[in-house]
Amino acid sequence: MSSNSQPDPSTVRYDGPWAHRDVHANGIRFHVVEAVPAGTAYTDPDTPLVVLLHGFGDFWWSWRHQLTGLAARGFRAVAVDLRGYGDSDKPPRGYDGWTLAGDVAGLIRALGHTEATLVGHAEGGLVCWATAVLQPRLVRSIALISSPHPVALKRAVLRDRRQRAAWLPDFLRCQLPRVPENRLTRDDGIEIELLLRARVGEQFSATAEFADTARRMRTAIRIPGAAHCALEYQRWAFRSQWRPDGRRFMAAMSEPVRIPTLALYGEQDRYILASTIRRGGQLAPQRRVVGIPDAGHYAHQESPDAVTAEIAKLLG
Repeated sequence: MSSNSQPDPSTVRYDGPWAHRDVHANGIRFHVVEAVPAGTAYTDPDTPLVVLLHGFGDFWWSWRHQLTGLAARGFRAVAVDLRGYGDSDKPPRGYDGWTLAGDVAGLIRALGHTEATLVGHAEGGLVCWATAVLQPRLVRSIALISSPHPVALKRAVLRDRRQRAAWLPDFLRCQLPRVPENRLTRDDGIEIELLLRARVGEQFSATAEFADTARRMRTAIRIPGAAHCALEYQRWAFRSQWRPDGRRFMAAMSEPVRIPTLALYGEQDRYILASTIRRGGQLAPQRRVVGIPDAGHYAHQESPDAVTAEIAKLLG
């Protein structure tokens, strides 16, 4: 595929031991992927629901290992292309914490459940935190991968020189108009591969699975509108700091999350530091923090069995 062509959104509907569905929630259409073990149909609303939310520049494929691993343990595992990503709708607005929490709440209901465990990586983890605070009746527990509490992350960036140096430059680069979109999509999406390589651990970056993952992510970010929408999450996080909606959001997020919480991080993560993950224990009194050896920022892909096992412990 030449660098001048743009992939169709349906290109992210990869075949596997799962089913692709369109689910309407909060006024838009979401592409969701559900693990379906052979001969199984999830018609029982008592089967615990686990909703998997990817991070920046990614899409549902990030959770391929957890989809099958959690389904094999008897859970209903559903991975989502977040608003603006993959084959989900790409509306011009709605990339704020309030709307994203509404998206997840709507998805839980549309899937026929009254509650779910949410699992999120990086930015998807922020959506987990927000939903747990703003839609608490629908969230049974949350698991975060390389995703500190947003209040703790803000404090770390302000007060910790190492975390500020690792995180702030990329965040600020996202704020320019048009330039970041062009950077993410140029040369068949090479920027996404470079970002992935910079943030994973050394072992994973040398594997064939890394090369395959990078290829799929490069395709997904070049779907029309995906790069712009991905950046809108970052832009809202920055601009809202000086607006009433952002101040209200951070004030709401200061309310402790009083449900079982699992915070995972890769011990080789150079982007979100372990010290940042460990901050803010008072914001999640039932939190358990676990480091994943030999993994970087994408521990759920780099050490999938270890991550799935920890999530399963949370699910009980």
